[in-house]
Amino acid sequence: MNRRLLPTLLIALGLIVAAPASASAARIKVAVGIGDQSPTMFADANWKALNLKKTRYFIEWNAIDQPDQLAAADRFVAAARQARVKVLMHISTDDINSVPRRPLPSVSQYKDKVRQLVARYRALGVREWGVWNEANHKSQPTSKNPKRAAQFFKAFKRMCSGCKIVALDVLDQSGVEKYIARWLKAAGSAGRSAKIIGIHNYSEVNRRLKEKRSAASLRRYPGTARIIKAVRKKNKKAKFWYTETGGVANFGSAFPCDKQRQANRTKFMFNMIKRYDKHVERLYSYNWFGTANGGCDGFDAGLVEANGAARPAYATFKAGLRRAGR
Repeated sequence: MNRRLLPTLLIALGLIVAAPASASAARIKVAVGIGDQSPTMFADANWKALNLKKTRYFIEWNAIDQPDQLAAADRFVAAARQARVKVLMHISTDDINSVPRRPLPSVSQYKDKVRQLVARYRALGVREWGVWNEANHKSQPTSKNPKRAAQFFKAFKRMCSGCKIVALDVLDQSGVEKYIARWLKAAGSAGRSAKIIGIHNYSEVNRRLKEKRSAASLRRYPGTARIIKAVRKKNKKAKFWYTETGGVANFGSAFPCDKQRQANRTKFMFNMIKRYDKHVERLYSYNWFGTANGGCDGFDAGLVEANGAARPAYATFKAGLRRAGR
């Protein structure tokens, strides 16, 4: 052996030996984004430091008739476009309350109003849509009518050819499996071939279900695995997006204001996606800005304070991104 080549060979061998360790540290193949309703997020230095390319925005189904809603959505989409960020625009109710006070729109009403929204924002580059936000939650008029939610999906497919569509979007709450079964039955072949199902898994992330392993908690809050299983009974090819998730800083008596707990739950959120990365393609954390009073006012899952100051959860989120895709 030529001794002059020995150091080169050793270096080469070292690189070969190091390769498996590098592979084991490969990123989880789940793209990450952040949802918020404020376009000022894109100008925030803390947000820019994350180098994210995806965001989510929800819009009222009849916003085409509401100039203020259209103006707000226009500003958000324009700011995202300037930042070169793709927007997932999610259709939602125009009356978020514990019990809906307005009737569920008919299919014809939905088609009329949503078609105009699709045309407006498709011209501005929006190609990713959700048919109806959190369809099974009691605040949504679709909660007792999975058939109508399925009809909305079939209508949306026809009005947005070539778009990526979140066909069904559900919260991990009691009864979700039954809701999915009824939706799949009503959607027929469209449901069996739906490409994307959205999951909101706040319960699994914030109630530490996989850590506590409480049978009672798991019955009440089914979690991601059972939602995937329920869909896969009829649709073997669907992929899943966490369209809304995150560590909660404050929400009622269940989650009193605690930003260290929020950071801990944010870490768990990233650890959890390792279990499902074969099925889950994306994760949208919600949201960016916290509420007033230091985040101890109403629902709050912001990664930064209302004034933009970073919370502990922000550092945890930034660290989690090192292991995930963008």
